[in-house]
Amino acid sequence: GHSPAPHCFPAPSPPQAWQHHLEWALWFFKNDRSRAWQSNLHRVTKFNTVEDFWAIYNNIQLASKLSSGCDYALFKDGIKPMWEDSRNKRGGRWLVSLTKQQRHIELDHLWLETLLCLIGESFGEHSQEVCGAVINIRAKGDKIAVWTREAENQEGVLHIGRVYKERLGLSTKTIIGYQAHADTATKSNSLAKNKFVV
Repeated sequence: GHSPAPHCFPAPSPPQAWQHHLEWALWFFKNDRSRAWQSNLHRVTKFNTVEDFWAIYNNIQLASKLSSGCDYALFKDGIKPMWEDSRNKRGGRWLVSLTKQQRHIELDHLWLETLLCLIGESFGEHSQEVCGAVINIRAKGDKIAVWTREAENQEGVLHIGRVYKERLGLSTKTIIGYQAHADTATKSNSLAKNKFVV
């Protein structure tokens, strides 16, 4: 038999988005004040394909239907969605604060777009800087944030912020800020200063 030499037929390269075969973990936080913060945080599931992502997404409650005080978080597997995690603590987050009205119109779309930015590695080479994303459902206004691992990496952080703002379709007039977790940890959220803005 004249089987062709293997090198004549390069294997088709996997789709760009999944070339790193990243595992992602989805977390859910339910605010039960009778329990410690960490015991309110649950890892729901892990996945590493687009198909599995959609299967999970289509089976969980929409963010807009969660009760106040709840969070979803999507993080690279092995990174906990808390700033104390060693891979988060030198980082920070791009924070999008929403009005109460936006929950009914845009919240689910913005959160889904955020998730797709993460799993699709929309930030190019800087995608490795991304740790995860969190959505906070709160009575006074919901928040969505993308967490990155190194607050001092100005080039990476700014690239992520610009691409993220564009992908969310936010108007140029809307300013989003990046806060280092170290600054947020020492102040209440409203007082943490922005390290960068886009």
